[in-house]
Amino acid sequence: MSDPLIRPDLVTSSAGPFLAAAELTQSEARATSSHSHPRGQLMGALSGLVSVGLDRQTWVVPAIHAIWIPPHFVHSVRSYGPFSGWSVFIAEHRCAPLPREPRAIRTTPLLREAVRRVATWPGVELDPSQTRIAEVIIDELAASRAESLDLPRPDDPRLVRLTDALASDLSDNRRLEDWAAWAGLAPRTLSRRFVAETGLTFAQWRQQARLLRALERVADAVPVTTIALELGYDNVSAFIDMFRRAMGTTPGRYLAQESRGESAS
Repeated sequence: MSDPLIRPDLVTSSAGPFLAAAELTQSEARATSSHSHPRGQLMGALSGLVSVGLDRQTWVVPAIHAIWIPPHFVHSVRSYGPFSGWSVFIAEHRCAPLPREPRAIRTTPLLREAVRRVATWPGVELDPSQTRIAEVIIDELAASRAESLDLPRPDDPRLVRLTDALASDLSDNRRLEDWAAWAGLAPRTLSRRFVAETGLTFAQWRQQARLLRALERVADAVPVTTIALELGYDNVSAFIDMFRRAMGTTPGRYLAQESRGESAS
């Protein structure tokens, strides 16, 4: 069982300050089992990487990003290796203007600095100056744009079996037709059901799964060549091209930016 990140009443009760925050730095992986709480939670990474299991999706939160978890959403958390990050907990009655569904966002320097300031407070009612800083966090979250850092999970048992098999070996390069035969589906049926249940084509889902796994492995400082082979790429260049298109930079530069707490944009 991991030690509490923040005083429990600042997570489970709307009494006290309407917004509280805590920072965490650790040298080893950390895991929190499925749970929920009345307050909304904005969870951000400064260095390293954390994944969040939420509903039927897995969300990956690399450095300079955060995930918004509205009140009462059941979720689990896992970090990978050394990690530095933060969480903000917002009282339910202040969550009305915020996104109603979970959302991954790219954080701004203003948001990160405001969180850093709030994390030093003692967890009592906010004075007017503190309230203004807390309102900045809420405004920044309300104005944020969603980032594609999630991997939707289908409902159809045949597709669940297929995606579980694919996720367990992302180096498997079998075509959609081969996977359809393996799952006992017609290729057109598989293609149609995939889009209907995940919003992604089969190829898009596999690429998103590979990207999220790549972010995990990059955060663990695994060599790029090793990651490329694990994900089924014929050569390192093809993997780097995919990573650059998705993240706006190469894996090596991304890791360097992440360690310095910089944005890739």
